[in-house]
Amino acid sequence: MPSKIHTNILINAPPDKVWKVLTDFNSYPDWNPFIRSVKGTVARGKQISVKLTPPGSRGMTISPRILRFELNRELSWLGHLIIPGLFDGEHTFRLDDNHNGTTTFIHSENFSGLLVPLFRKMLEENTREGFIQMNNKLKELVGN
Repeated sequence: MPSKIHTNILINAPPDKVWKVLTDFNSYPDWNPFIRSVKGTVARGKQISVKLTPPGSRGMTISPRILRFELNRELSWLGHLIIPGLFDGEHTFRLDDNHNGTTTFIHSENFSGLLVPLFRKMLEENTREGFIQMNNKLKELVGN
């Protein structure tokens, strides 16, 4: 049973400036309230370690594989809980250039797998709120 979280925010900065902050993973502990750390080589096909802390939830560390890494445009990864098919999440950050000095930051995740119905309430509340908090902090750091 699939589920999706889709958020976006307008940032008053061009994509390259947003990308620079978004992909400065070493600074995540200083500003990112949702994704506390990203470790490993962030490149297509590589596996990384990501520590997530949705509001009102215990933190968890996942080991997703990078699906897309397109400079100034998109970063996405696919993670699994224990084994593929139980609870899978494809997390995406996309930067849409509005060609006027602004960027629409799209932050989304598609969830699928047998356990998705058990986590639906947490996803719709805690996880969505974590996305929104991260989006707002990114906008604050890059330019509002």
